[in-house]
Amino acid sequence: MSNTYGYIRVSTREQNEGRQLIALHEAGVPKKNIYMDKQSGKDFERPQYRRLLRKLKKDDLLYVRSIDRLGRNYEEILEQWRIITKEKDVDIVVLDMPLLDTRRGKDLMGTFLADIVLQVLSFVAENERTNIRQRQAEGIAAAKGKGIRFGRPPRPLPENYHDAYRRWKAGKITGTAAAQECGLPLSTFRDKARSYENASHP
Repeated sequence: MSNTYGYIRVSTREQNEGRQLIALHEAGVPKKNIYMDKQSGKDFERPQYRRLLRKLKKDDLLYVRSIDRLGRNYEEILEQWRIITKEKDVDIVVLDMPLLDTRRGKDLMGTFLADIVLQVLSFVAENERTNIRQRQAEGIAAAKGKGIRFGRPPRPLPENYHDAYRRWKAGKITGTAAAQECGLPLSTFRDKARSYENASHP
């Protein structure tokens, strides 16, 4: 007897999987047969997906909401599609792309058309991710060009910094002694000194 499964992947722990869950429930996938992985883009171990692959058997049916849930790039999506449909002999339905439903068109022409659509969509999915990364990089570069800083805000100067800085500049104490008084590493004390001078003498 064949079974129906669903697979969900969200790329970060903050991303909401709700839309994918609703789509799979509406398609009639039993809750117990839904496998979900949550992880960052650089971590692609996907333990639940591996469990699902072991579970799938001939004539089962797998639902995914969109084609990019199967992999993180063009080659990987195509490879996973091949494993599921050819090696496992399992049907796949991509809910947001009705053309990608291997239950239809089992003849040569249907398979040919599905393969073309799959390759085009896989390329589009990867291209969109590349474009997003490029836009993010361009946005960060533009923001930095405007003086916007990223990361943690700089820590405020220690209360005794002005006095230690003044005595250091006057040659009364060494930089090492001034840094120790402020509880800072020497390199940090000197960096703060440059910022302090720039702020004092614009």
